[in-house]
Amino acid sequence: MKALVTGGGGFLGKAIARKLIKRGDQVCSFSRSDYPELRRLGIEVQRGDLADSKAVMSAVQGCDAVFHVAAKPGIWGAYSSYHATNVTGTENIIDACRKNRVSKLVYTSSPSVVFGGGNMEGVNESAPYPKTYQAHYPKTKAMAERKVLSANDNDLATVALRPHLIWGPGDPNFLPRLIERRKSGRLARIGTRPHLVDCIYIDNAVDAHILAEDRLYQGSPISGKAYFISQGEPIDIGELMDRIIGAAGLAPIDRTLPCSMVYAAGWLLEMIYGVFRLQREPPMTRFLAKQLSTAHWFDISAAQKELGYRPAISIEEGFRRLAESLK
Repeated sequence: MKALVTGGGGFLGKAIARKLIKRGDQVCSFSRSDYPELRRLGIEVQRGDLADSKAVMSAVQGCDAVFHVAAKPGIWGAYSSYHATNVTGTENIIDACRKNRVSKLVYTSSPSVVFGGGNMEGVNESAPYPKTYQAHYPKTKAMAERKVLSANDNDLATVALRPHLIWGPGDPNFLPRLIERRKSGRLARIGTRPHLVDCIYIDNAVDAHILAEDRLYQGSPISGKAYFISQGEPIDIGELMDRIIGAAGLAPIDRTLPCSMVYAAGWLLEMIYGVFRLQREPPMTRFLAKQLSTAHWFDISAAQKELGYRPAISIEEGFRRLAESLK
């Protein structure tokens, strides 16, 4: 098989590309930047923007399957930039798959597509999309997910995976932010009550994507569906952060802030950054405040039953590997 991995230079995309190469597939990566380390692995690297339909068409040509991992993440920025990458980019991927007769499309979505601001405990895939979103990222990811799932037909089989809080060795996003905030004294627990959340170790997230591709075909039981994937072991978000920064040799979080105060601070910062058109990301937003102060863990029984997904790496083993990598 020849597979295209969009965002092949990113944390998850790179790990998927490596796994595909290791099992003997041909792999092409499509990203904005160049990644010599991918070339050294024997991966074909193509550079381009997802919003550029011609570049996407060229990257998809000759492929049998597409792993659409790339997205614009974050909690701040112009709506147009999120829409261009997450929505228009996904439309371009779907169009390119059809015109190049690609039969499989595995889309990396997010549980935030169904997050309406409240607690989500044991939620399954029947949860509806909320009417409103507090950030551009979940809104545009939900729009893209809908397009991917509705594109499923007799010519193109599609599936969407919703991994939550991917972490592990080599993480360039979640891990460095936690470490930097702890070192600067800006990391705090939100609220005094425990908030259970799901997370997923990077290797397990990769396995779920490979399983989805293997089981995906026109008319398959998984085609046109979305799946939550996680460790299947909800953990208090404060404990999760303590364990991750502990792997880096840092002391546990020693500050707690009231939920209402953090939410109000997020609202105020959004107002200030919006009025003055500040481009950098605010330290807090309403969406982030809600994410840090609510429970969000999910029922993964559908992924276990229909994808054959089982997290091969436990949380404890994941933390051991993370600590070893940070030495």
